[in-house]
Amino acid sequence: MRLILGRNLPRALREALDACREHLLLAAGLSALINLLYLAPTLYMMQVYDRVVPTSGTLTLFWITLVVAFALVTLAVLDNIRSRILIRASLRVERALAEHILDCQLAAQPSTEDRQANMQAMREFDALRQFIGGAGLAVIFDIPWLPIFVLVAFLLHPLLGALILVGGALLAGITWFNERATRERLREGLLATAQFHAAQDRISARSETVRALGMRRALVKRQLGLRSRGLSMSVAAQFDGGRYTAAAKFLRLLLQSLALGMAAWLAVEREISVGAIIAGSVLLSRALQPVEQLVAAWPSIAQARQAVVTLGQLFARSQTSDTARTMLPRPAGRIDVQRLFVSAPQGDALLLKDVSFVSAPGQVIGVIGPSGAGKTTLARVLAGAVRPDGGNVRFDGASMQDWDPEVLAAHIGYLPQDYLLFAGTVAENISRFAAASGASAKTVSNEVIAAAKMAGAHDMILALPGGYDAYVGFDGEGLSAGQRQRIALARALYGDPSIVILDEPNAALDAEGEAALARAIQTLRNRGATVVIVAHRAGILSVADWLLVLARGTVERYGPRSDVLAALAARSERSNVVTMTSGQH
Repeated sequence: MRLILGRNLPRALREALDACREHLLLAAGLSALINLLYLAPTLYMMQVYDRVVPTSGTLTLFWITLVVAFALVTLAVLDNIRSRILIRASLRVERALAEHILDCQLAAQPSTEDRQANMQAMREFDALRQFIGGAGLAVIFDIPWLPIFVLVAFLLHPLLGALILVGGALLAGITWFNERATRERLREGLLATAQFHAAQDRISARSETVRALGMRRALVKRQLGLRSRGLSMSVAAQFDGGRYTAAAKFLRLLLQSLALGMAAWLAVEREISVGAIIAGSVLLSRALQPVEQLVAAWPSIAQARQAVVTLGQLFARSQTSDTARTMLPRPAGRIDVQRLFVSAPQGDALLLKDVSFVSAPGQVIGVIGPSGAGKTTLARVLAGAVRPDGGNVRFDGASMQDWDPEVLAAHIGYLPQDYLLFAGTVAENISRFAAASGASAKTVSNEVIAAAKMAGAHDMILALPGGYDAYVGFDGEGLSAGQRQRIALARALYGDPSIVILDEPNAALDAEGEAALARAIQTLRNRGATVVIVAHRAGILSVADWLLVLARGTVERYGPRSDVLAALAARSERSNVVTMTSGQH
């Protein structure tokens, strides 16, 4: 397998294939028997022409026909068993890697140029799995047994054996040229197709906005352009592959005819029997058929090899570990941010530069600053959504890296700026789909309702058709912006977290919702939880104890709310005086 897929296999994939070693060895053994049984028609023809016809041996014909029929039935059964074994091997690889790949896709933080490959990883893994369980790997198992047919051909006559060797070498050359001609185009075509599907999924999910802005026709043309780029690459690779496949088929048919003619000439010269005429042609056809099939199956092999590269990059970008970690106690809520640096996805700028601050349990911290100051980036780092490029975040003295991410996330409530909801019921969204992890249904229900009441969303949810069991689409389809934000707030409060990160929590709330939010924050403060609020609207900042002012990714001020507001007001007055003095209004 490593000769086909590459020697530098990712460790996880290598272990998955090693777990299928018995399946692959059994399939290889069956391939040997299958290829031996493929000799049965050749031997049958020789016996018919050399023994039955000259002697009119009908009884002999009956028995050898019975034998060849039994051999072909056995061949068909073994071929079916081999096919089932390879399918079982592919399923075993699926069980070993599917969960790990999905986990890595969610854990990876790819760069902008790697994001499409990251999203394509599961599709490419499906191509690899289909290769393992399909005809492509079966052809690979047939190739090593070609010497059997070459040896039998040499036993008939050395010239027949030499003709098969020459034909095999020529077909191998066609396979090599096919791989060289189509490799890059297939890779680029797969990547462009992945980009098209990812973009189309996002556009389809926002079709209402697209129609409202009159962008439908423009985006259709743009998508067609993206699709045509991938299609042109794939079609060019198919054209090249088609030429080599046709050349391989032509060469095999030509060699088969030449073998028939050569065998006839040798029979005329009395060097082989009449039965060997047909046998030689059949032997050459069978010997070269796997090589021809290899040329035709090369696109699937190329996809499997590309899948190995993509999965290796995905595993390298992801920091997932099944190593057991010491269970740290529930954090009380102390946050210590130490010299935090975060670069932009393109790597050409710093979003956060040397950010440091400390908060005590039970404090409410407001984060303010102009657009682009780094407020949302800071919230994402504190919530564990983004790993910093430098510095550290500590909770109760323990580094964020010392926690199991899933365990730490249970103690952190996070309301992102886009308050994304996922396809499922309202209760499933609030509970963070805890039931899928095996949590008790009764416990989950109680905590869901408690979180919804704290967020002031309980009555609103009950008014929905189906209440807590109402189904919402991806991104909260079917709900208003305010309803989505209040459900997302309840999700952030689920499980009584010690630390709550709220990014623009009142952006879509009405007066009633904002009052409910203020009550929820006060409840969290009374419980001793630490709350970090990123806000533009000043109303919610009245509940803050401390304010953190960010400007251009750095901390400009940090302190008690009254002190920071007074300092900002004084600076504003000085700025106005300077402006008026200079005559600039």
